[in-house]
Amino acid sequence: MSMTNLRRRLHHGDVDGRKNEHVDISHIDSLNEPLLEKSSSDSGGSEVYDPKRQDLWDDDRKKEQLHWSFLFSNLIAQWAQWLANIIVSSGSLFGRLFPFSMDSQNSSPVYLSPLQEDRLNTLRSRLQIPFDGSRIEHQDALRQLWRLAYPNRDIPPLQSELWKEMGWQGTDPSTDFRGGGFISLENLIFFARNYPGSFQALLNKVQGQRADWEYPFAVAGINISFVLIQMLDLQSSVPSSKSGVRFVELLGRDENAFDHLYCVAFRLLDAQWLVKRASYMEFNEVLKSTRTQLERELVLEDVLEVKDLPSYTMLDK
Repeated sequence: MSMTNLRRRLHHGDVDGRKNEHVDISHIDSLNEPLLEKSSSDSGGSEVYDPKRQDLWDDDRKKEQLHWSFLFSNLIAQWAQWLANIIVSSGSLFGRLFPFSMDSQNSSPVYLSPLQEDRLNTLRSRLQIPFDGSRIEHQDALRQLWRLAYPNRDIPPLQSELWKEMGWQGTDPSTDFRGGGFISLENLIFFARNYPGSFQALLNKVQGQRADWEYPFAVAGINISFVLIQMLDLQSSVPSSKSGVRFVELLGRDENAFDHLYCVAFRLLDAQWLVKRASYMEFNEVLKSTRTQLERELVLEDVLEVKDLPSYTMLDK
């Protein structure tokens, strides 16, 4: 419908203090389409304007109708805004007393049981420990990893070309940890102890058709630890992402859920590496797709522990 020069001015006198309230409709040149369709009983002829009908529209009645329509609309708008503020306000008393689920990942409050909170705090304390090559216990952990990886070989010095065989980038493994922290070394040791079959297969790249330029095993492990920490929102006071919330549930059933999930992630990364026929320069892309797959699996309804993840079946002990 097109209109030319149609103007309506509404003065709300009773609201802002003025007493005169009226509707002014002027300068209506033409209407190209009917405002209302004619009923079937219409004869089709033009309707003659009757000045007497104007008496039916009493000025006071018009003002009263417009006034109450305006107030009612205003009331509805204010009520809707008030309700929306309650819903989106995470700190509101209503939100704390009556938590509910929403599509937004960050809207639902998470309540931890004492067991979950204790295990989450323990995991966070592990995250705070940086790798320090000068600490004896960290040096011993590196030697332990070598014994698990190569049980029939002598342990090399902490700075040696032999460490490159495990997938460290330099002769000194301590320079490769960076933001991974000591937990990433603990994850590698846990993988070697609990799933030696998969650990050895990935370390020695014995499965599938491999690229000429493969990903470095040890450094890949450090990257996986870092990605899991981000994905599970472990740096927040309380995880709020969907994956993080589900992980807290898994942690309540298994205090080693993070380490088991690490092993699943490493095995999944290698499987996707082979499927994509990737090479070293595509490592970040494969790591990203691995994270995406884990996020999908973690939110499955029937996943009650890490061993319920579909990708867990790929692990060999």
